[in-house]
Amino acid sequence: MKKSTLLILSFCGLLKVSAQENPVIRLVNPLKADNSVPSSKQFIIGSTCKSCTVNINAQPVKVYSTGAFALELNLTPGDTSFVITSSLGGRSVSKTITFSYRLPLPADTVKTVSIATIQTFPEGNLVLMPGDAIRFKVKGLPKSTVTVLNNTVLYEMPVSQTGGMPGIYQGEYIVRPTDAFSATKMTVTLVASDGQRATKETGSTFAVMSSLASDVAVTKGRLAHLEYGLGDDRLGGAKIGYLDSLIPLRIIGKVGTDYKVKLAENRAAYIPDDVITLAPKGTFAGSSLTGQWRVYGDSAYDYVNIGLGSRLPYQSMQLVDPSRIVVDIFGATNNTNWITQLQNAKEIANVDYEQLQDDIFRVTIQLKHHQHWGHQIYYKGNLLVIKIKQQPANLSLKNLTIAVDAGHGGSNTGAGGATGSSEKSLALLVSLKLQKALQNEGTKVLMTRTTEKFVDNKERILLYRDNAPDLLVSIHLNSAADPFNAGGTSSLYRYIGFRPLSFYINKRMLELGLKEYGNIGSFNFMLNSPTEYPNALVETLFISNLEEEALILDDGFQQKIADKILLGIKDFLAAAKD
Repeated sequence: MKKSTLLILSFCGLLKVSAQENPVIRLVNPLKADNSVPSSKQFIIGSTCKSCTVNINAQPVKVYSTGAFALELNLTPGDTSFVITSSLGGRSVSKTITFSYRLPLPADTVKTVSIATIQTFPEGNLVLMPGDAIRFKVKGLPKSTVTVLNNTVLYEMPVSQTGGMPGIYQGEYIVRPTDAFSATKMTVTLVASDGQRATKETGSTFAVMSSLASDVAVTKGRLAHLEYGLGDDRLGGAKIGYLDSLIPLRIIGKVGTDYKVKLAENRAAYIPDDVITLAPKGTFAGSSLTGQWRVYGDSAYDYVNIGLGSRLPYQSMQLVDPSRIVVDIFGATNNTNWITQLQNAKEIANVDYEQLQDDIFRVTIQLKHHQHWGHQIYYKGNLLVIKIKQQPANLSLKNLTIAVDAGHGGSNTGAGGATGSSEKSLALLVSLKLQKALQNEGTKVLMTRTTEKFVDNKERILLYRDNAPDLLVSIHLNSAADPFNAGGTSSLYRYIGFRPLSFYINKRMLELGLKEYGNIGSFNFMLNSPTEYPNALVETLFISNLEEEALILDDGFQQKIADKILLGIKDFLAAAKD
């Protein structure tokens, strides 16, 4: 071939590329040109055209097959600018971003007659009862006298316990029966050694429960739930479990928007104020003797019916090896002299009870199969019903109903990748492929969504509760700040009896060559909180990882994920037969 012909072909090739692609820079991190950052480790993450080259401060940066690129930075204190240049065929575009990194100033001792900060624990506005404690932590002028309500002294802590910082005062105030403050900010007083004084109010308010205020909360709606404590994160407070409606609970305090309730003499919990109504003063909190029992089954479920005089709160647990369901009923006292158990109960092997303490009554239900298939607790009047899913007689996929939940959707976009990819869209694509794979097996598939739309998590839970799937798989993608090192696949479960489903799916997902991020238990996510059916959440991979994002953007790899999840479900069903 002549040299001139080669030149013409090369030129034509360049024209074709330039017609299709142009140099471009799309940053997903950082989003602004000027950025103040708290740490030296930062990342530049974005995308360009797939044929472009990228340089940052004249140094070449790898461009992935998707057009994604990233650079890890280790900043020095001060302002540092980075010029990002994308080039193709002699054309280029540039973008400049600046990071301002300042070393945090060391904590400084208070040097004037003043109070710098006040912290109170528990945090937030409190409603208290006699005997409750308010804890204070104050930073002020060292070697002073610090007091709060009723001249309660706060003590200056030794520097060995404060990281070398003098002037940290701590102490607690125990609410007295004679206290009657109401929505009051507490005043902390500091008196210096020379007699000078300084005062400062707490940010939170404090009140003592009035003798006229309601002292009983009644659960409402279909998703009332108890929480263990005041801890919170992006998944919310750690849930004890859901409660039926119209259950009275004794109020013994309030922290922010959470009521503190007494379940038993030595057991308290918290409940959000949006799932209760306040009962009229004089309403009784529940207590009851246990009455008649009946254990029986129908074609799909077994039932334990326990007669009570009033609705009482409860907590359920799954146990394995051997498989059992344990239900603690708070406020119940044993008055049961026999338990009628019928032969048509197919999943329940035996039912027994134990009075753990005066106001905690424990029901233990032994199961015939090692796999938990789900249970639900509710009331019919004052009759407590424990409804237990029987193991399906035929564990072939064509005989089952499986729920597939595409995570996020609509305004809830979820995580994002370097190319601008979104978790909500990719989770939907994988879910639709899983739906088709299951339907090819003859499975009835219940989908949360099949289009791009928002579905609230509460709506999802009620949808599944009303349609009673045999199991549920929720599809998600993980994310982290580090686009290189954070990656891998994981599966998550809340209850130990449902662990096998997530375990077998995770085991199959690892066959895709993805790193192991774990089979994670006690996961406090709403979609894992129902006890009615085995459920697993699958974090397929990290959308934030540049290599893994390239995988999930590939239609063929999405199909491989769906196929592996299907195999994991089959493995779970095969193990349940043993």
